[in-house]
Amino acid sequence: MNHELQAAEWMKSAAQVSPSERQLRWQEMEFYAFIHFTVNTFTDREWGTGQEDPAIFNPSELSTTQWVQACKAAGMKGLILTCKHHDGFCLWPSRFTAHTVAASPWRNGAGDLVREVADACREGGLKFGVYLSPWDRHEATYGDSERYNRFFLHQLRELLTNYGDIFCVWFDGACGEGPNGKRQVYDWDAYYALIRELQPEAVISVCGPDVRWCGNEAGHTRESEWSVVPAHMQDNEKIQEQSQQVDDGQFAIRINTQDRDLGSREVIRSQGKQLIWYPAEVNTSIRPGWFYHASEDDQVKTLKQLLAVYYGAVGGNATFLLNLPPDTRGLIHERDMERLHELGDSLRSIFEENLALQALVKASETMDEQHAASEVLTERRDTYWCPHEGTERAWIELDLQEERSFDRVVLMEHIQTGQRIERFTLESQREDGGWEAFYTGTVVGYKRICCFPQVTLRSMRVTIHESRWYPTLSGLGIYLSEQGGLSNGIANV
Repeated sequence: MNHELQAAEWMKSAAQVSPSERQLRWQEMEFYAFIHFTVNTFTDREWGTGQEDPAIFNPSELSTTQWVQACKAAGMKGLILTCKHHDGFCLWPSRFTAHTVAASPWRNGAGDLVREVADACREGGLKFGVYLSPWDRHEATYGDSERYNRFFLHQLRELLTNYGDIFCVWFDGACGEGPNGKRQVYDWDAYYALIRELQPEAVISVCGPDVRWCGNEAGHTRESEWSVVPAHMQDNEKIQEQSQQVDDGQFAIRINTQDRDLGSREVIRSQGKQLIWYPAEVNTSIRPGWFYHASEDDQVKTLKQLLAVYYGAVGGNATFLLNLPPDTRGLIHERDMERLHELGDSLRSIFEENLALQALVKASETMDEQHAASEVLTERRDTYWCPHEGTERAWIELDLQEERSFDRVVLMEHIQTGQRIERFTLESQREDGGWEAFYTGTVVGYKRICCFPQVTLRSMRVTIHESRWYPTLSGLGIYLSEQGGLSNGIANV
């Protein structure tokens, strides 16, 4: 087999790597919340020591219904609760430690915050997820690896069996010395096996095989976010090394630029002996800190900042996990609530009317009748347009039937069959009948939201210049934003 044929077969193989059903359901959620709330909220710290007196945990007006309302106002579809942070304080009455809400005055020691949040999510139509810190600064067995792993599995089993369906189990790689001076060795394989046994529909995120961390907590996103990456990206030791090691106040704004390219042809040819579907999640907080601090009440991210992260994450083939820290009352602060309403209203307004729905559509070629160009304008995501196998360059053209003004174009691949598109342009038709690019993009994946200064035109063409094996498109939307031409970091022509 010659080199050119080998390369073609390799790209065909890469093009067919696809998500599991649990990964697909997670990706379709797009936008969901993190809730950081524990003893740190009452000590005004980001990291607890594990020596906090449970008596300090006593929110006066706690309302999980209000948390859910905040998420829904912003357009989120799920909520992940920090059931135990590094301090080891459990928001449920665990049978395996006394360091829990049962030792606090909240609800007279009879409360179970995990249950309250899970019930509120179900009632409000949100999916529920859990974060359980592997690092526990209170537990005496931490650092005695075998004993602590048994302890951790007991707590994980409690969360996986007592609170209904869970869409995500979220782990980080934080790891410190135990009280005995030993460093804990986490039994990730045992943790994963228990999750697969008890919650097989849940994705295991960040330190997990289903969803990877984007690499920073600043909301920074890559220009090209590939879901198909070399299998070594799942290496937990690397994740652990890059996770936060000290509470220095700088980690949340740090951006690692070493891994700007994770899945290009060059990377997967040189590193990709085995390829996996390992999509990215972008996580950041609505405030500088992950826990509530009154001193940050005037530092809530602006609408413009949140929209920029949304476009880079949800609109850049990732998901957006936005942290909302309840205050000492147990409520999402009024300023955060105001911003969440603004964000949700803005997103609903921007994407309410798809100007492409009545367009006439044609393509450079079509594989067969089942994959007609018109499939890109349907609401169904299980159908799609594609050219013939082996056609890596193709175009699809829309006649809007009248001149329309817009500044957002949404493209969606049929990722059930893989991620293929590597480079594309959006083009307007000139008076001489030729085409001129007004936007240049790289990958599409699950969703690409193209943001550019407003254009007014009747005909638009999407030209796919590079793809793997052959491209697919399952969705194409055109929208007008009141925000104007906010860029999502992609080079515009």
